Parts: sequence; structure tokens; C-alpha cells
Amino acid sequence: MKAYDVIIIGGGPSGIITGVTAKKQNPERSFLIIKEEEKGLVPCGIPYVFHDLDDVSQNKMGPAPFVKAGGEVLVDRVTGIDISNKTISTESGNEMSYGKLIIATGSVPVVPTFIKGYDLENVESIPKSYDYIAGLKTRILSATNVVVIGGGFIGAEVAEQIAKIPGKNVTIVEMADHCLGQAFSPDFAVLADENLKNIGVNVLTGNTVEELLGDNGKVHSVKLQSGEVIKADMVISAIGYRPNTNLAKTAGLQLTSNGTIRVDRFMRTSIEDVYAVGDCSQTIGFITGRTDNIMLASTATAEARVLGYNLCKIGILRTFSGTLSVFSTELNGYAFASAGAIEQSAEKANVDYVTGSFSDMDRHPGTLPGAKEIRIKIIVSPLNGEIIGGEIYGGKSIGEMINVIALAIQKYITVYEMVSFQVGTHPLLTTAPTKYSLIKACEDAISKINTRQK
Repeated sequence: MKAYDVIIIGGGPSGIITGVTAKKQNPERSFLIIKEEEKGLVPCGIPYVFHDLDDVSQNKMGPAPFVKAGGEVLVDRVTGIDISNKTISTESGNEMSYGKLIIATGSVPVVPTFIKGYDLENVESIPKSYDYIAGLKTRILSATNVVVIGGGFIGAEVAEQIAKIPGKNVTIVEMADHCLGQAFSPDFAVLADENLKNIGVNVLTGNTVEELLGDNGKVHSVKLQSGEVIKADMVISAIGYRPNTNLAKTAGLQLTSNGTIRVDRFMRTSIEDVYAVGDCSQTIGFITGRTDNIMLASTATAEARVLGYNLCKIGILRTFSGTLSVFSTELNGYAFASAGAIEQSAEKANVDYVTGSFSDMDRHPGTLPGAKEIRIKIIVSPLNGEIIGGEIYGGKSIGEMINVIALAIQKYITVYEMVSFQVGTHPLLTTAPTKYSLIKACEDAISKINTRQK
């Protein structure tokens, strides 16, 4: 039986970054990643395989940095974990022992078994599988009427990409009032609906799917709860992902109410020398302090770096302090981004807040070619002025502006400090220094705080 100091189950972003980081800190130790497929995908890039990228191979991701650092990789499927004897077994008959075990098994699509007809041919999902996505791209090209169930990030992005293919009729069915409604307040989420419509997507919000109809085992239409029937020679379910924790549960690890593996702030599970990281592991909201179920590669890799530095000994006295839920996407050439608490989540967690808003062009002057309007809203604690959330809509530059807001939240920066925030600006790249959007939104929040205090 071969023995390794560290075995990582899973070859996605969290597994690879944990492996690279930990191996560099502990070059004398032996590391093994076990992954089920030889080729991997950049998770966030999957929707763009269907149009913007010419081939699935352009979105390929692999463990090359881990191998370069001295780690080993085995393509196999783990079928069992023996916690007592610190061994694992695989589908191909391999058995090996570990000193430390990291579970980075990620997440899998939620299968809509509650919808009659979910098992018909051409009812698809979006798994993080190279071979499946390669096949799905081919099948999409032969479809004319495509219905996407779910208007979250994956559903909206997939719908947008398929709508760019000539001759496709694309419909999104979303049960909430707006697409992207979990990450944005209604005044921002409605802009997602508008941008999808502008690219030709038929957006049906406030709707649910009652049944998938078919002939000879193959889907041909979608029946809504309202009674409306939509033609569909392909249906793509994008109703979310669930943590892939069956292996961990069978091994006896504690799970949360969300089905994630319970971990502490150093990503340690309830079992000594067993860790969990990424989508399969527990996350705590930075603002709310509650267990949540945020599945983002950015969150997973942040956790992975903390785990990598502290795996064999505490190397940095910084734990993973909670997820900020930093989201961003682009629909029809317009970017959407949010971080931390939005109005709905603050109200749900009984967090007091005020908002600060501002809008302007993302170039100065705004008549420059390619200029787009920026709309920004920040969520602020009226007690001390700390920034606890933000939402932005506009051009590509907001993709990094939301990261500034995320850092401000993480470092407990107040709107009063942001007034003296020194920014680098340029006419072709940013809003004007005289009215930098983030600073002006902070000033608006200060005005509202002052009004409340009178």
C-alpha cells in the first residue's frame, strides 16, 4: 500500500490551489491529488464555451502548477474513506494511506426530479465535466428552441451565450420576480432582465415549470404552471448546485443543515487530520455570521490558500473569516457585480443599514467612445459608517471596483475613510476624479446617516 503525507480528493480550483500552496510550504512532504477526469474546466468559464470560446479546450484547467511544485496526480474515483485506518480506496482497486486528507469534491448540479419529465432525452444540466460540456456544445448546435430553467448566474450566462448563436430561440423561466434576484436588489436585477431581452432572450420571470412534455422519450415542450406551453427541443436545468458530500457523509464526517461538511475557520473537520475546502465545505456569511451555501471559485480559492498555509503547521494567524459573496457577470455587454450584504439579505438578517447611490459615465468625458453608465449602490451601517455591501452596474471596469468594495468590507473601512480614498484615474479607463463613483456613493451615504442622526 502506497503512503502519502497528504491526499487531496478533487482536482477543481480548491483542490489545486490547496495542493500548490501547501506543497510549496512543505516541499519535503508527499502530495497526491485524485481527480475523476483527466481534463478539467475553469468553472466560471463554462457558459462561454457555447459561443464566445471556439472550443471547449480553450476553457481547460489542469493541475500543472501542482505537478510543477512536485505533487502527483491520479485519475481515478475514490469510492471509500476509512477514517480509523487513514486509508482510501478507489474504483480501479487502488488503496493508499494518508497522513492528512483534504476533501475538495466540489458541487454537482441539482437535478429537478420534482418536475415530471426531468429524465427525458435532451433535458440537460451544466456539470463541471469536460467531456459532458463538450458533448452538450454539440447537442446545442443542433437544437432550435432552447428553454433554460433558472435565471441565476449560470442560467443567465448560458442563455445569453446560446442566444448569440444564429437561429436559436432561447427562453429563461425564473420563479423569482427578476433574474439574478438572489445577488441584486430589484432595481439592479431588473436591468439583468432588460439586457437579456435586448439580446433576444425571452424572459419569463415569476413563472415555474410544471411539466416537461415529450414524445418517444424526447422532450418537445415545457408546460408552465400558468398553463402556457413553450416549444423546446432542448431544456437546460440551471436551478443551482448542491455540495458533493456523499463520500464525506459515508465516511462519518459531520454535515451542516445545508449538506456541507462542517469545518472551522482553518478548514478542519470534526475528524483529526481531515479537512474540507471549496463548494463541499461549510461557509459562514461575513456580515450575517450565519451558515450559508455560497459556491464561488473566488471563495473556494481564498479558503484553499488559508488551508494551504496552515495545513501542516499554523503558518499565518489568519483564518477564513467568512464569505463576502462577491459576484460579477456580464450580460449583453453590460457588467453586474455585488459584494457583501444587499438590501434583501441585510433585512433578512435584521441588519440596520442605509444606502448610498450614484450614477455617472465610466469615462471622462462621457462622450468618449465606448463609455457606459455606471450605477453604484453601497450598503452602510448607520451606527459607525462601515461599508457592509455594494452593487454596481456598468462597463467592464466595475469588475475590479467591486473588489475594492469587497476589501473595504473585509477591512471594516468606513464611508468616512473612503472620502479621502486616493484613486488613480484616466479618461479612457475610469470615472472622473472629481466625481469618482464609489466616493460619491459614500458621500451620499454620509448625508443619509447625518439626516438620521438629527
